[in-house]
Amino acid sequence: MADLRIAIVASRFNPEITERLVAGAQEALRGEAAVTLIHVPGAFEIPLTAKQAALSGRFDAIVALGCVIRGETAHFEFISQVASHGIAQVGLETGIPVTFGVLTAETDEQAMARSVPGPDNKGYHAAQAAVEMVRVLRGLR
Repeated sequence: MADLRIAIVASRFNPEITERLVAGAQEALRGEAAVTLIHVPGAFEIPLTAKQAALSGRFDAIVALGCVIRGETAHFEFISQVASHGIAQVGLETGIPVTFGVLTAETDEQAMARSVPGPDNKGYHAAQAAVEMVRVLRGLR
Protein backbone atom coordinates (compact mmCIF):
# COMPACT_ATOMS: atom_id res chain seq x y z
CA MET A 1 0.00 0.00 0.00
CA ALA A 2 2.84 2.38 -0.90
CA ASP A 3 0.30 4.88 -2.25
CA LEU A 4 -0.65 5.89 1.30
CA ARG A 5 -0.11 9.41 2.57
CA ILE A 6 0.24 9.59 6.34
CA ALA A 7 0.85 12.53 8.63
CA ILE A 8 2.63 12.02 11.92
CA VAL A 9 1.60 14.74 14.38
CA ALA A 10 4.17 14.63 17.18
CA SER A 11 4.54 16.59 20.38
CA ARG A 12 7.93 18.17 21.08
CA PHE A 13 7.37 17.88 24.85
CA ASN A 14 9.40 15.07 26.46
CA PRO A 15 11.62 14.95 23.35
CA GLU A 16 13.76 12.04 24.55
CA ILE A 17 10.61 9.90 24.38
CA THR A 18 8.73 11.47 21.47
CA GLU A 19 11.73 11.32 19.13
CA ARG A 20 11.88 7.59 19.77
CA LEU A 21 8.15 7.25 19.06
CA VAL A 22 8.56 9.16 15.80
CA ALA A 23 11.46 6.92 14.80
CA GLY A 24 9.34 3.85 15.53
CA ALA A 25 6.44 5.17 13.44
CA GLN A 26 8.74 6.07 10.57
CA GLU A 27 10.26 2.59 10.68
CA ALA A 28 6.82 0.96 10.51
CA LEU A 29 5.79 3.18 7.59
CA ARG A 30 8.98 2.75 5.55
CA GLY A 31 7.90 1.44 2.15
CA GLU A 32 4.23 1.64 3.17
CA ALA A 33 3.51 5.35 2.85
CA ALA A 34 4.67 8.84 2.05
CA VAL A 35 5.10 10.44 5.47
CA THR A 36 4.80 14.07 6.52
CA LEU A 37 6.06 14.90 10.01
CA ILE A 38 4.36 17.77 11.82
CA HIS A 39 5.67 18.89 15.21
CA VAL A 40 3.51 20.63 17.80
CA PRO A 41 4.47 22.04 21.22
CA GLY A 42 2.72 19.42 23.37
CA ALA A 43 -0.01 16.77 23.58
CA PHE A 44 -2.67 19.46 24.11
CA GLU A 45 -2.02 20.78 20.60
CA ILE A 46 -2.22 17.42 18.83
CA PRO A 47 -6.02 17.26 18.29
CA LEU A 48 -6.33 20.64 16.55
CA THR A 49 -3.35 19.95 14.32
CA ALA A 50 -4.58 16.44 13.53
CA LYS A 51 -7.98 17.84 12.59
CA GLN A 52 -6.48 20.43 10.25
CA ALA A 53 -4.30 17.73 8.66
CA ALA A 54 -7.34 15.47 8.22
CA LEU A 55 -9.43 18.29 6.73
CA SER A 56 -6.64 19.23 4.30
CA GLY A 57 -7.45 16.23 2.12
CA ARG A 58 -3.73 15.50 1.82
CA PHE A 59 -3.61 12.45 4.12
CA ASP A 60 -5.17 9.01 4.31
CA ALA A 61 -4.44 8.71 8.03
CA ILE A 62 -2.92 10.60 10.94
CA VAL A 63 -0.62 9.13 13.60
CA ALA A 64 -0.73 11.11 16.86
CA LEU A 65 2.40 10.78 19.00
CA GLY A 66 3.31 12.29 22.34
CA CYS A 67 4.14 11.59 25.95
CA VAL A 68 2.51 12.80 29.15
CA ILE A 69 4.20 11.75 32.38
CA ARG A 70 2.42 12.08 35.72
CA GLY A 71 3.78 14.81 37.94
CA GLU A 72 2.82 16.22 41.31
CA THR A 73 -0.27 18.13 40.10
CA ALA A 74 -3.52 17.35 38.28
CA HIS A 75 -2.04 18.66 35.01
CA PHE A 76 -1.40 15.07 33.84
CA GLU A 77 -5.11 14.23 34.10
CA PHE A 78 -6.26 17.31 32.19
CA ILE A 79 -3.77 16.95 29.35
CA SER A 80 -4.28 13.20 29.00
CA GLN A 81 -8.05 13.57 28.81
CA VAL A 82 -7.99 16.47 26.33
CA ALA A 83 -5.51 14.67 24.09
CA SER A 84 -7.29 11.31 24.09
CA HIS A 85 -10.79 12.68 23.63
CA GLY A 86 -9.68 15.21 21.04
CA ILE A 87 -7.76 12.68 18.99
CA ALA A 88 -10.72 10.29 18.98
CA GLN A 89 -13.08 13.10 18.02
CA VAL A 90 -10.99 14.05 14.99
CA GLY A 91 -11.38 10.61 13.47
CA LEU A 92 -15.10 10.51 14.20
CA GLU A 93 -15.72 13.97 12.75
CA THR A 94 -13.57 13.65 9.64
CA GLY A 95 -13.73 9.96 8.75
CA ILE A 96 -9.93 9.93 8.52
CA PRO A 97 -8.23 7.35 10.76
CA VAL A 98 -6.32 8.98 13.61
CA THR A 99 -4.34 6.54 15.70
CA PHE A 100 -3.35 7.09 19.32
CA GLY A 101 0.35 6.90 20.10
CA VAL A 102 0.34 9.28 23.07
CA LEU A 103 1.97 7.63 26.04
CA THR A 104 0.41 8.32 29.43
CA ALA A 105 3.00 7.06 31.88
CA GLU A 106 3.46 7.18 35.61
CA THR A 107 7.25 7.49 35.33
CA ASP A 108 10.04 8.30 32.90
CA GLU A 109 11.07 4.65 33.06
CA GLN A 110 7.63 3.47 31.89
CA ALA A 111 7.73 5.93 29.00
CA MET A 112 11.22 4.83 27.99
CA ALA A 113 10.14 1.17 28.06
CA ARG A 114 7.25 1.94 25.69
CA SER A 115 9.46 3.81 23.24
CA VAL A 116 12.25 1.27 22.79
CA PRO A 117 13.54 0.81 19.23
CA GLY A 118 11.87 -1.99 17.32
CA PRO A 119 8.39 -3.49 17.06
CA ASP A 120 7.57 -2.98 20.77
CA ASN A 121 7.71 0.79 20.23
CA LYS A 122 4.24 2.34 20.67
CA GLY A 123 4.89 4.73 17.78
CA TYR A 124 5.51 1.69 15.62
CA HIS A 125 2.20 0.19 16.80
CA ALA A 126 0.28 3.41 16.13
CA ALA A 127 1.69 3.60 12.59
CA GLN A 128 0.78 -0.02 11.89
CA ALA A 129 -2.74 0.67 13.15
CA ALA A 130 -3.03 3.65 10.79
CA VAL A 131 -2.16 1.50 7.77
CA GLU A 132 -4.58 -1.20 8.87
CA MET A 133 -7.40 1.30 9.42
CA VAL A 134 -6.96 2.76 5.94
CA ARG A 135 -7.30 -0.77 4.53
CA VAL A 136 -10.37 -1.47 6.67
CA LEU A 137 -12.12 1.75 5.69
CA ARG A 138 -11.27 1.35 2.00
CA GLY A 139 -12.76 -2.13 2.17
CA LEU A 140 -16.01 -0.68 3.51
CA ARG A 141 -16.42 1.81 0.66
